[in-house]
Amino acid sequence: MSQVRVVIPARLGSSRLPAKVLAPIGDRPVLAHVIAQAQASKLGEVWVATDAPEVLDIARQAGVASALTRSDHASGSDRINELAQTQGWAAEDVIVNLQGDEPFMPAELLQQVADGLREDARAAWSTLACPLQDAQEWQNPACVKVVCDQRGYALYFSRAPIPHVRDATDARQPAPGALRHLGLYAYRVGALAEYCRRPSGQLEALECLEQLRALEMGLAIRVLVAPQAPPVGIDTAEDLRAAQRYWAAQHSA
Repeated sequence: MSQVRVVIPARLGSSRLPAKVLAPIGDRPVLAHVIAQAQASKLGEVWVATDAPEVLDIARQAGVASALTRSDHASGSDRINELAQTQGWAAEDVIVNLQGDEPFMPAELLQQVADGLREDARAAWSTLACPLQDAQEWQNPACVKVVCDQRGYALYFSRAPIPHVRDATDARQPAPGALRHLGLYAYRVGALAEYCRRPSGQLEALECLEQLRALEMGLAIRVLVAPQAPPVGIDTAEDLRAAQRYWAAQHSA
């Protein structure tokens, strides 16, 4: 029977906000909050994969497994694959990739993305999306959109507003049924290894979206609609301040 693990890739060299996983939210660093959400999912083992000893210390204090990985990985998926291969995890095992800058990701969404893959033998990956109704997000390249086939498998991901409505009276408004992609993935270990062996694809290079390599390879990505959008992750200093305000509001007397 396949096992499920949650792996948190956490590097210090973020270009927009270096060392953000060490930044404080309340009385704990960002990464400690992420670990707590992974533990709350009760999916199985929780691992932290990092390139920094300081991050290992946080993982040990939280009581989860951790490993030092190479510093030159292009993505969290590559870092997770190194860990999976080093540990000898079985090809059919499932890994949930919880990014190290998502301190408030609901445990229910971790469970949903894992169950979506475990229950679908055809899928190599699974991910989540939520309805997109905000005109500003629709036009924002930082907000990734996804379109799916009738069975719920991804057809394409894009930073552009998709699907395009040719006869729309106001192209600034989201298309009916538009979906915003949420950056939470589950992979089968074997499918992740195959993905990481392949070079970056043309579409991936154009859009800077790693999931497009999987589609170009012909891997099936199951897209599940989340019941709620998670609070924003942390990419910038302003995001960090917003996360600190959010935590304070949740814990005010």
